[in-house]
Amino acid sequence: MSQARAALRSMLRHPSFRQGAVDMAGTSVGIAAWGLVTGVAMVKSGMPAGMAVFMSLMVYAGSAQLAVMPLLAVGAPLWVIWLTAACVNLRFVIFSNMWRSYFAHLPLRERLTIGYFSGDVIYVAFMKRFPVPTPQPQQIPYFWGAASTNWLAWQVPSIVGIVLANAVPLSWGLGFAGVLALLGVLLSLVFDRATGLATGVAATAAIAAFALPFQLNILVALTAAAAAGLLIEAVDRSRETLPR
Repeated sequence: MSQARAALRSMLRHPSFRQGAVDMAGTSVGIAAWGLVTGVAMVKSGMPAGMAVFMSLMVYAGSAQLAVMPLLAVGAPLWVIWLTAACVNLRFVIFSNMWRSYFAHLPLRERLTIGYFSGDVIYVAFMKRFPVPTPQPQQIPYFWGAASTNWLAWQVPSIVGIVLANAVPLSWGLGFAGVLALLGVLLSLVFDRATGLATGVAATAAIAAFALPFQLNILVALTAAAAAGLLIEAVDRSRETLPR
């Protein structure tokens, strides 16, 4: 126990831990607004406050939570709810494949913990800071500095939103505030041609399939975006391998 405490103190004092926290500070406002709106939305959809807190802590995936809330509210089939959540979180398969180059040497328990705390903005910040996929001593403190900031920025406002949901009138327009927060987070994730194209395709497909029942346009948009992103990455790789 004393060794674990010493290791924790050492990591908290590490310059890379502070750097990770600072890098996440810029997106924390958007994450906090998103978390607040999600917390309110869970209770407004009819979910008990205790279950909403449990979902926020255990699932810790804002996009998936927001995607399944309307489905739960209208009594959509369970397979639609599970498939929607799985499709929304498919990007984490790609993230984990990239994390492997940095964290594969760690024990399984630590890798599972990293998997829980990983997120979109953490992934982007980490890859910008460490573009070369080789393990370095400062990577773990950096990740935990970013992850702890991101986790607190999400969970605290989310739980506040859950607790105060019944006291928040709909006239405040938190739904629009949530859209603005999501747009801010989204723009921070569009950093190359593949992500930009995937974003455009997702928006177009979601609008085109809007009339589908149970908000299945979300699944259509996610499938189209994933296909577009994978296609352009494959084209880019083939161009890189062509003789010059």
